[in-house]
Amino acid sequence: MHLAYPAVLSALLFCTGLYGVLARRNAILVLMSVELMLNAVNLNLVAFDVWLSRTAEETLHSGQALTLFTIAIAAAEIGIGLAIVLAVHRNRGTADIDRLRDTAEGHDSDDPDPETSATGTAAEKAEAPA
Repeated sequence: MHLAYPAVLSALLFCTGLYGVLARRNAILVLMSVELMLNAVNLNLVAFDVWLSRTAEETLHSGQALTLFTIAIAAAEIGIGLAIVLAVHRNRGTADIDRLRDTAEGHDSDDPDPETSATGTAAEKAEAPA
């Protein structure tokens, strides 16, 4: 098998994961997209390890060893990430990344008019002397 086939498949998987990270609003889907990107890296590591082991007389299989470490790190990452997402969902009631970011920055998501604040409405501010 040529090296181009797994490399192209890996590039497609990585681009799909990158799109998922950049375009999705749900934290679970972002975590799944990160996992897809890590799997693309794993595919590249194994493909290049096999390709290089054909040319070298000594086979160390370092690409496969790195893949095992990447899988272990990905498993820990997804476990911690899901625990954080579940804790945030229990406290805030949503896993929407945009709403969580607005809440963390101090914006009130229930207020439809961004011109108003806790001190008064926009009309009251306009009538106040400068």
